Amino acid sequence: MKILHLIKTADGASWAVRQIRELILLGHDISVLMPEGSRNKEYEAVGATVYLFPSPLTLKNPINLMQNIQYLRKLVKELDPDMIHSHFVLTTIMMRIGLVDNNIPRIFHVPGPLHLEHKFFKKLDLVLASKNDYWLASCKWVKDEYIRSGINKERVGLAYYGVDTSFFEQDPVQNNLRNELGLSKDTPLIGMVAYFYAPKKYLNQQTGLKGHEDLIDALPDVLKCTPNAKCVFIGNAWDNQDWYFDQVIEYANKVAPDTCYFLGFRDDVKNIYQSIDVAVHPSHSENVGGALESLARAVPTITTNIGGFPDLVIEGETGLLVDPASPATLSKKICWMLDNKDKALEMGKNGKIKAKNLMNVKRNALQIDEFYSHVKKREDS
Repeated sequence: MKILHLIKTADGASWAVRQIRELILLGHDISVLMPEGSRNKEYEAVGATVYLFPSPLTLKNPINLMQNIQYLRKLVKELDPDMIHSHFVLTTIMMRIGLVDNNIPRIFHVPGPLHLEHKFFKKLDLVLASKNDYWLASCKWVKDEYIRSGINKERVGLAYYGVDTSFFEQDPVQNNLRNELGLSKDTPLIGMVAYFYAPKKYLNQQTGLKGHEDLIDALPDVLKCTPNAKCVFIGNAWDNQDWYFDQVIEYANKVAPDTCYFLGFRDDVKNIYQSIDVAVHPSHSENVGGALESLARAVPTITTNIGGFPDLVIEGETGLLVDPASPATLSKKICWMLDNKDKALEMGKNGKIKAKNLMNVKRNALQIDEFYSHVKKREDS
C-alpha cells in the first residue's frame, strides 16, 4: 500500500524511523511529511520519500498552521495515498482539519496517554474525528480509553513502538558508577533515567511530569531501611528549562541531603544500568517510557501503575507497581527490592524476556500491517 506518514519532529522519534523501515521491508510504499532536521536523511536511508513542511509546526501561529495545512492538502492530492498515518497530536489535528472533505482513511498512532488524561485535548481528538478516522494505540490503556469513550472497537488497534532485538544485547563495556562517584562497592544504588520536564500550568501540573519529586520524597524513608543507599538521576532539562533542573536539585538537597547525584545527560546509560540495583520510573503520565530501557538490561524495575507501564511490568513477576504521586508506597517497594535482591533480580530477568517479546519492532510492524489491511477492508466494504 501507498502510505503517507506525518511526523512532528525531525530530531527525535527514532522509533518512527525503525517502524517505517520495517513497513517498507513488508512491501509498503512510504512517504514521510516532516519538518527539516537531522533525521531527514535517516528516513531516506531506510527507503522512504521525504517531504518537508514549509513552516515551523505550531498551533500558536495561524499563518504557519494554514501554510502547512495547505501544503498537506496539495501533497495528498499529488500522492493519492491509500492511507495517512499520523504519529502526533499536532499532525493529527492538522490532518483532520485540512482533509475534512477528503475520504482517504486516516490513522492516528497515539504515542502516549497524556492528551487523553485531560478533558479539553481528549474532546478535541474525538470531536475532530470523522468516519474515516482510525486509532492505533501504543499501549493497552490507550486502546481501552478510546473504547470507553465510545469509539467502535473495530476502529481501534494496538501496535507498540518497538526496538530492534540488538537493543537487548548487553554492552561488553564495563561500568563502575560507584568508583566514578567515590562510593564503596557495596553502596546500594537507586537510579532514575528521565528528562526533567517542567510542570505545565495549562495541564494543571504542580510538579514535573516524570515524578522526580516523588522519588526524592521517598528517599528519607528508604534511608531508614537502608541508611547507606544513594540515588542517581540521569538526564538533563528538557527544552532548555534549566531553572526546573536547578529547582529539583535544590529540593533534593533539602529533603535528602548527601544522598542524590545528578549526572545530567549521559550517552552511556546502557552501561550505567550495570551499576544500578533498582531502577525507578515514577512518572505521572507515560507510555512504556524508560521501563523498556531498564528491563532491557534486566535491572529490577519499579514503575507507576499508569499508561503503558503495566503492559511491561507485571506486579511481582517482571517488576513492581505503585500509584503515581505516592512516595510512602514507593519507599516501601524500593526497600523491598533492596532487601530481597535475589527475587528482585529474577523479576528483572523476567522483565527482559517480556520486553524483548512485546517491544520487538518487527512484530510491531506486522501489527501495523494487519491494521492497514483491516482498515482497507472496512473502507472497501
